[in-house]
Amino acid sequence: MFGEGQIERIATACAQDNAELVIVDGALSAIQQRNLEERLKIKVIDRTGLILEIFGERAATAEGRLQVELAHLDYQQSRLVRSWTHLERQRGGFGFLGGPGETQIEADRRMIRTRMGRLRKDLEQVKKTRTLHRERRGRAPWPVVALVGYTNAGKSTLFNRITGADMMAEDLLFATLDPTMRAIRLPGVEKAILSDTVGFISDLPTQLVAAFRATLEEVTAADIIVHVRDMANPANSAQKQEVLDILTDLGVIDGEGGENSIPIVEAWNKWDSIDETQQPELERAAEMDEQIVPMSALTGQGVETLLELLGKLLTENAKTYEFVIPAEDGQRIAWLHAHGEVLNEDELVGEGQAQMRIEVRLTPKEFGRYTAL
Repeated sequence: MFGEGQIERIATACAQDNAELVIVDGALSAIQQRNLEERLKIKVIDRTGLILEIFGERAATAEGRLQVELAHLDYQQSRLVRSWTHLERQRGGFGFLGGPGETQIEADRRMIRTRMGRLRKDLEQVKKTRTLHRERRGRAPWPVVALVGYTNAGKSTLFNRITGADMMAEDLLFATLDPTMRAIRLPGVEKAILSDTVGFISDLPTQLVAAFRATLEEVTAADIIVHVRDMANPANSAQKQEVLDILTDLGVIDGEGGENSIPIVEAWNKWDSIDETQQPELERAAEMDEQIVPMSALTGQGVETLLELLGKLLTENAKTYEFVIPAEDGQRIAWLHAHGEVLNEDELVGEGQAQMRIEVRLTPKEFGRYTAL
């Protein structure tokens, strides 16, 4: 990976700056890592190691911690040989038996494999629980809006702005690791669920792909996806492609035709940080596509426009229905008030049982759920 001259330059730079750690932006094999540490005389980690460290600090829920620990063990498994280089691995034995170091490595590997098996079982249980929760939300007819985007794009800041919640939202990579949900009101929609998800990243370490997938399953159950983009970042186009690639992997976007199974709205965030000379050009681009909303989650600029667009998309296929329901059927009447837009309601006076006539706007999804009551 590095030539002799480069290693000497890195060693000199480390000595001059009293560096205690060298991070390589790429994947290092266990041997490369050991050789670099021996030459530089300081600790060396690679991109995967760094991301795992950050994930380890940020994981807040039980599931997040399980996923990170499993990824850590998977990563460490191939690097155990480095821990035991001080032991005599060839001493004694008859050609087919290793020395004490080899025995220790095998013991450690066995412990790691056992622990990984237990973690996978625990994660499977968590996954089942989340699937049950998602099915329960599916029966409760509230639309789900999922926030997705590259790490540090401002999803949690937008989540807090819309919900009034106090989620951790800082200028950090992976400030959010676990899906978070809150109920919100949208124009024309009495109740919707807003979901904040983990930030995406390019070249995701293989050990974390499974953890990411489990977390992102919430996105596949959403009615609308809001793709939050950091438009002040020079690399925002590459970041957008990375997000679209992951959504394609999840089946949200059809890889060949590029068709979306779930509507996607682009929230062009951090508008207040964009260079004023670039704003007119971006504004023109946004005006060409009604699914794009320039905004700033920090100042609140454009957030109302975004909410109006979400409300419009969720109700655009709604039709007006008229139901005549017995006045004593409070459950159905309450359901229509909670999940539709009641336009008119009056009591039918006549002989016999009292009845209510209700004129209400319902989306096809809500109408299907109502008829199934």
